[in-house]
Amino acid sequence: MKTLYDIALTRIGGSQTTLNEYRNKVLLIFNAASQCGFTPQYAGLEALYQKYQDRGFVVLGFPCNQFGSQEPGSDEQIASFCEKQYGVSFPMFSKIDVNGPDAHPLFELLKQQAPGVLGSEAIKWNFTKFLVDRDGRVINRYASIAAPSSIEKDLEDILAR
Repeated sequence: MKTLYDIALTRIGGSQTTLNEYRNKVLLIFNAASQCGFTPQYAGLEALYQKYQDRGFVVLGFPCNQFGSQEPGSDEQIASFCEKQYGVSFPMFSKIDVNGPDAHPLFELLKQQAPGVLGSEAIKWNFTKFLVDRDGRVINRYASIAAPSSIEKDLEDILAR
């Protein structure tokens, strides 16, 4: 059975990797869109990353165009937007699907480990966030409306373990 760390990923620049390079780190994994009402969350996500990266925390962004076609650009356009508009320095990955038959295996695993409201596994919108502990277990799932700052208490608890 594959673990979180075995899943193949493509960085936004095109190189291949797995989450193994983030083993023993606390992760916040989310699906993103550049033209969404929640897009300003990039600033809060970057602030969390800057504040906690020295303690073993990494934010990982996965662009997705499945919700209202709000991420229509190429990987290059997305990377440029994130850097110029929000100063994003955390790792970003190539655009993926998070629901349906072509859903990326990473999001399939995250959804199984942390179902949403009423047990639904489907991701409802952009900026759904998953907090993963150092052992690769999903600790919590946060809806799009959850501001990055609202995750900080849970993050501090996990980092203190």
